[in-house]
Amino acid sequence: MMGVHPSHVVGEKYIDAIVDGSHALAMLLPALGARQSSDEVLSVIDGLLLTGSYSNIEPHRYGGHESEHGTLHDAARDATTLPLLRAAIAAGVPVLAICRGFQEMNVAFGGSLNQRVHTTKGFNDHRENQENGLDTQYGPAHSIALMPGGLLQRVAHGMKEARVNSLHAQGIERLGEGLTIEATAPDGLIEAVSVTGARVFALGLQWHPEWKRASNALSTAIFRAFGAACRARMSSRTGRATASAVVTHDCAGRASKQNNTERKNHA
Repeated sequence: MMGVHPSHVVGEKYIDAIVDGSHALAMLLPALGARQSSDEVLSVIDGLLLTGSYSNIEPHRYGGHESEHGTLHDAARDATTLPLLRAAIAAGVPVLAICRGFQEMNVAFGGSLNQRVHTTKGFNDHRENQENGLDTQYGPAHSIALMPGGLLQRVAHGMKEARVNSLHAQGIERLGEGLTIEATAPDGLIEAVSVTGARVFALGLQWHPEWKRASNALSTAIFRAFGAACRARMSSRTGRATASAVVTHDCAGRASKQNNTERKNHA
């Protein structure tokens, strides 16, 4: 809600990461649920970014218990992203899923979520202190171990460990069928997944790589790889060497010609 008005919005940090990091055209896809066809959307985009959000997935989507009082939900986003995500991967559209998007990827493949990681025995508190400034909230919070030979490690040019931020209360409980673990936190919480056997780039991250992307080697590599996958998708779809990505409900993408050639929008 923007005041009293229901609104469809995307944070500028995601747009900047797509425009400057992936060299693509960032475009907002409204959360219209059943009012929009996944096939129609996918016919005109070359990448899908599922962003973080203040809202959480409704528990009934994964057989969870009722959320605690005060938890924000967005039924329209759930109805949009969950079917769209699977359709995108089936259609060969590159997907990058961040925070809420990461959790959507797990739920879309039949997984479940732990709604209170910080109260679960064996896990650390992965929430940010909202009284701190943004630089502290989004600063490195813990390490992750990248799975040897996985998609994320290949994207990261062989990196074995990295430091990431941590701004979430929920996390993966049961891994979705058809997903592969790409990174874990020291307490064992899953921090990154990929879609097993996907034809194109399909990666989910629990942390926020878009925050100050240009100063972080891992984040830079992730957005470059996503952009390259988007350009490959456009080339195969149109025969032209440009790319367009879309971020959904908090969502985006950018079409840009290389070598000073003409730009064209595709969504």
